[in-house]
Amino acid sequence: MEAKKLSIQIQGKEFTLETGKIARQASGSVVLQAGGTVILATACQAPKPADDADFLPLRVDYQEKFSSAGKTLGGFIKREGKPTEKEVLTSRLIDRPLRPIFEDGYFNEVQVLAYVLSYDNTNPPEPLAITAAAAALYISEVPLKKPVAGVCIGYIDGEFVLNPTLEQQKKSKLELMLAGTKDAILMIEGNCDFLTEEQVLEAIDFGHHAIRSICDKLIDWHQEVGKEKNRSQLVVPPKELYSAIESIVTHSIKEAMHIEDKKLREEALEQISKKVSAELIDIENPTYSKVAVQIAYKEIKSNVMRKMILQDKRRSDGRKYDEIRPIFIESSVLPRTHGSSLFTRGETQAIAVCTLGGESMGQRYEDLEGEALRKFYLQYNFPPFSVGEVGRLGSPGRREVGHGKLAERALQAVLPAEGEFPYTIRLESNITESNGSSSMASVCGGCLALMDAGVPIKRPVSGIAMGLILDGDTYVILSDILGVEDALGDMDFKVTGDQHGITAFQLDIKVEGITPKIMEVALMQAKQGRQHILSKMLD
Repeated sequence: MEAKKLSIQIQGKEFTLETGKIARQASGSVVLQAGGTVILATACQAPKPADDADFLPLRVDYQEKFSSAGKTLGGFIKREGKPTEKEVLTSRLIDRPLRPIFEDGYFNEVQVLAYVLSYDNTNPPEPLAITAAAAALYISEVPLKKPVAGVCIGYIDGEFVLNPTLEQQKKSKLELMLAGTKDAILMIEGNCDFLTEEQVLEAIDFGHHAIRSICDKLIDWHQEVGKEKNRSQLVVPPKELYSAIESIVTHSIKEAMHIEDKKLREEALEQISKKVSAELIDIENPTYSKVAVQIAYKEIKSNVMRKMILQDKRRSDGRKYDEIRPIFIESSVLPRTHGSSLFTRGETQAIAVCTLGGESMGQRYEDLEGEALRKFYLQYNFPPFSVGEVGRLGSPGRREVGHGKLAERALQAVLPAEGEFPYTIRLESNITESNGSSSMASVCGGCLALMDAGVPIKRPVSGIAMGLILDGDTYVILSDILGVEDALGDMDFKVTGDQHGITAFQLDIKVEGITPKIMEVALMQAKQGRQHILSKMLD
């Protein structure tokens, strides 16, 4: 066994990647070590595309082995099992920057696993896991276009710090998780203590310099250890199929997109989809596969909406680019709760409830650092009726966990010091209607519920989701996006805070990265939107 190693040193931080020694039957495997923290990441692909899939069936799982820190899991069950909240959130952090970099038309099932095998209580594993997982994919046969790397940025005593240690994180006013390619940013997530837009942009630029250096090294390493990419199974619809669909339904799609009511618009688009399938899919003598028709129709539908916004300067509900939907607010809507609010923005609505209690009401948890107690937590619930559907109830899915944590981080910065207000605070956000930005409705509703319960918050905050329609060098930033603008657009950028600074942010994109200029415009437009929403909350 001859292992191939790569050593990378960035701003005084050193780590190594190794392949060819462990997990050799996986399509790609990488062992990444930084100090005493060791991550094993593997990538495997199914031999053929998933049946009738017109999307990438990617599954990412991150697991922290308690043995990595010389510990055994507490309680009766000593084996790692159901993912912890931290493991779910880290799995999402790895997943989100990878999706935009897969080759179009690749629908084979892909599984990425990342294990923490050793942990030194100094080097946080999350950014290392992003880089390790992306490297395992990049050197495998799976058609990833470019290498991706992840870093964490802190802000201590006026200086930015790359991959801060746990002790440094306790002093930091910023926790920014950043992932991208050599050319652009793919994902950001984090929270801060009312840093300005300019400071956040500076932090992103600082982190991207490190990402560029890591990606350059990975490109060189790929020349030595990388496998030939599997591009033979890409599903690419023929050009004549696009022409056939456009001739049938382009005008109908445009008319449907102009319907302001979400349910009526979705019903109209569903009828158009059925019409396309009926006319172009012949089961007995198939000219075009069902998957090819679905892919082409989805792309044409997206292009119609994009053209409507870029050229006709019209959104689906008739709003201007920077216009916020109508907002309706009620406080103390539930008679026996400590604090409650009803926040409605367009067709998105949340009932937020605040409950106060003693230490016994705190959320106890155990991770590699040991046992701890969380005295503030927010739980986000997204029942199927909120979108008019029938679905399962039970433990929250990854999306619900992620949305709840984002809203929790957004409000953490406004809470009073424990000595000033020693109570445990439980916030609950129940989404009762959803048409985009439900996590931001949770922030607004949660803030109102805190105030209704008498929690002496430092200052109120609001949240807004920004979208992007990109066509070459031309782009439009959309404020307070609808569900259809999220689904068919290029970006979902959530920002929370007040007129003076930011408390939390989350960026997901569907293109191969966005420029610093686009991010700057989005942040400044988001600031205007937050101010408008705050004015409604404080009326």
